[in-house]
Amino acid sequence: MTSPPTPFEQLGGDAGVRRLGDRFYDIMDSAPEAATIRALHARSLKASREKLHLFLTGWTGGPPAYVERFGHPRLRMRHFPFAIGARERDEWLWCMDQAMAEHPMPDELRAHLRERLHQLADHMRNQPG
Repeated sequence: MTSPPTPFEQLGGDAGVRRLGDRFYDIMDSAPEAATIRALHARSLKASREKLHLFLTGWTGGPPAYVERFGHPRLRMRHFPFAIGARERDEWLWCMDQAMAEHPMPDELRAHLRERLHQLADHMRNQPG
């Protein structure tokens, strides 16, 4: 009996997770709907792209690349220097929802990831409203 494929595997492994993260940042970098969240990032998104790729790799059941390189994610602590309210959360989620809508994956996985990412993004809020 074999184990069911992990979300990491269903997303296309390392290359698939990288494509998803890159598409997320492509959308953030170009969409007017993401202007507020884009302004919180450095001019170059190279480091952000890499960190998201490493995080999503482990978070979806792949190798623990982020933890091996940076230690425990401590996402809320790492994002605390940035003012993250409802608008920033919603813009981030809008970009990720767009990227996931374009990425080939089973519908049930998309729904599961969307639910978990919405919970995670809401947890990142450190500003009222």
